[in-house]
Amino acid sequence: MEYLYFPGCTLKDKYALKMEKTTLQAAEYLGINLREIKEWQCCGAVYPLAQDEYVTLISPARTLFNAKETPVVSLCSACHHVLKRTSERMEADKEARDKISQYLEESYPGKNRVLHFLEVLRDDLGWEELKRKIENPLSGRRMAAYYGCMLLRPASEMNFDHPERPRIMEDLLQTLGAEVITYPFRNKCCGAYLSLTEKEVMTNTSQNVIKMALKAGAEELVTACPLCHYNLSQTSEVQEGKIKIAYFSEPLAEALNLAAQEVVQ
Repeated sequence: MEYLYFPGCTLKDKYALKMEKTTLQAAEYLGINLREIKEWQCCGAVYPLAQDEYVTLISPARTLFNAKETPVVSLCSACHHVLKRTSERMEADKEARDKISQYLEESYPGKNRVLHFLEVLRDDLGWEELKRKIENPLSGRRMAAYYGCMLLRPASEMNFDHPERPRIMEDLLQTLGAEVITYPFRNKCCGAYLSLTEKEVMTNTSQNVIKMALKAGAEELVTACPLCHYNLSQTSEVQEGKIKIAYFSEPLAEALNLAAQEVVQ
């Protein structure tokens, strides 16, 4: 299985580097070839809401144009959100497609598969195949998923999982042998984009997520979003050690008995 890998800016930063390293390590072990896109650039981080906004679509569109027929895989929720919605826009909006093709001086190559690595595990590798590779089951670990908002919505464009009853991360944790905890707010926004302008609102929103997970009995919370990871990690409950926050790739690497290797430290 071969894919083009779009890392995005955050995963090259120290804070989220562990998600990239554990994913690449696990992918290699599982026979999933993630080939990093050459000379990639920032996706733009936020998908433009204005229908007549084309400039900010150029960067993610360039990634898709360069990929051509090879599937593009991302890890960061925000990057995946922007790339997936840009792909849908290029396919459905002829005016946007023509304008961006003219700017890039390249013909639109056609719709490409834009995947999150979780989708690769679920749809291309399969949970049963992953289960056969597990060497260190996470037995007795009470783990819960936190999706946030960007992986799931808008559902008609993202087509990732059910926006109100997602299962993909729970299925991953169950495959890894953990005791899966479900709780309210696992698909609610953490307040990420208010962290600079209204920090108190963001703190309260993130704390509500953590409180709900703790109330349900979770001891560990996994996410795919670096910004969600950061915001949740700032809550008092996490700071006091009442619950741990991890990227989904960390328990994956651990269950594959890879997490002790120096590369993920």
